[in-house]
Amino acid sequence: MTTIRRIEDIQAWQKARELVREIYGFCSKGALSKDFALRSQICRAAISSMSNVAEGFARKSDKEFARFLDVAKGSTIEVQSLLYAGLDIGYISPKEFERLHGVAEETAALIGGFTSYLRKVYHPPTPGPGARSPKSGPLTPDSGLGDP
Repeated sequence: MTTIRRIEDIQAWQKARELVREIYGFCSKGALSKDFALRSQICRAAISSMSNVAEGFARKSDKEFARFLDVAKGSTIEVQSLLYAGLDIGYISPKEFERLHGVAEETAALIGGFTSYLRKVYHPPTPGPGARSPKSGPLTPDSGLGDP
């Protein structure tokens, strides 16, 4: 098992980084590139998703990390909502919407899985009578959080 030592080792961060690239790439062309308000908001939400995973990783506790992951997931869902706005306004084709929404969906799922894992670490299930409480170990790729 490999311990996650750098932010680049975390799948949720990798996928959030991909989301940023995809959103910025899409926003740099077409009608959306001329709508400053919507373009700015969707780009900021994507950046927030990636940045909050990174900031949480730098925190000293799993509880704090999970709190930042909640914010990251919220920002990812905001990207999805703004994609709907772009679709409804006619800035995004249904095909492009599905592609970008899919990347955001995968990002949210990875962040959510990571959050659940961390919450189990700092709030493990209550053991039965006479059982010992599990101790948290290092974050590992085998826990679904690092490279496959």
